[in-house]
Amino acid sequence: MAITQRIKKAAARAPKSPKTPDDYGILGKPINRSHPYYFGFTATLGALTAIVLMRALASASQIFVLILIALFLATGLNPAVEALRKRNMSRSTAVTVIFSSVILFVIFFALVVVPPVISQGTNLIEDAPQLLRDLMKNETINQLNTQFGLIDTLQEKLKTITSDGTLLISTFGGVIGVGKSVLSGFFTALTILVLTLYFITSLPQAVDLGLSLVPASRRDRVGRLTNAVIARVGAFVGSQILIAAMAAVFVLVLATILGLPSPIAIGMIVLVAALIPLIGHFIGAGIVTLIALTQSVAIGAIAFVAYVVYVQIENYVVTPRIMKRTLSVPGAVTIVAALIGSSLLGLVGGLLAVPVAASIILILDEVVIPRANNS
Repeated sequence: MAITQRIKKAAARAPKSPKTPDDYGILGKPINRSHPYYFGFTATLGALTAIVLMRALASASQIFVLILIALFLATGLNPAVEALRKRNMSRSTAVTVIFSSVILFVIFFALVVVPPVISQGTNLIEDAPQLLRDLMKNETINQLNTQFGLIDTLQEKLKTITSDGTLLISTFGGVIGVGKSVLSGFFTALTILVLTLYFITSLPQAVDLGLSLVPASRRDRVGRLTNAVIARVGAFVGSQILIAAMAAVFVLVLATILGLPSPIAIGMIVLVAALIPLIGHFIGAGIVTLIALTQSVAIGAIAFVAYVVYVQIENYVVTPRIMKRTLSVPGAVTIVAALIGSSLLGLVGGLLAVPVAASIILILDEVVIPRANNS
């Protein structure tokens, strides 16, 4: 038995024979990178890769838009979360409080706004013939109708769709279309809500992960700049909410003075619409004017003119001052950035343009300009 163990130990201590490497053939000559074939092959491969990536991005553009919106909302809500954390509240509890507030606002908006909108839309459809007759009583509109026949065309179209049943069919089809839109909008909002919740919960971990990739000598400075960028995005969201609230208060007072129905619901509609850059006030003005037209043509005209005057004051006086104070962005840069962003990426571009411009200005002030002065 002892001899057997000695043999096993000796075999274990014996040097193992080196493993024979696999034979994959003789190495070829190095590729001549200056050869035209190599350049053509590389260029073709790069072009094909770019085309595939562009098609993939185009097919998944809606998903990227949802991700961008969720990141924007998460960054914008982060200052509120940090404010609650300063009151000895954990981040998970603070996120729960903020999201509960957002959900309660959405529920309140749906309960307060949806019933009056349906009621006013029904009244507008029923009062459309009378509204056209009231427009004909205006001398200026009557002259325009004599020259171009706009009112007559609208009246003929209204008579046609109400007499041959087209209105019923289009209304039924519209209901189905609205149902699909509402369902799609619900799932889109739910997706954005879930993504926002995930992003805002994991925002500190994501920032720390990104900073870990930065050289240690520059990590502190990059971290400070990152926190400043996040703070500026949050300031932009707060500014947008403040401006939208001012517009809602104005419309609430205007609707009360003009005797419009459901002034609180109208103000809530304008509050949400004003959060949309560039086109938000077009939506708000259209809704307010249509509701005012259900009262009379004169009230509709007064509501439209008053809203337009307010929007001009907001765009050229209020918004530039608030953005300059909260984001340190000049008013001209705010307007130009919003226009460029909207032309490039539409609504999302307009939404992200101002905080991106604020971040670029911050990087220029803290990195580029000092480096240029020291060179």
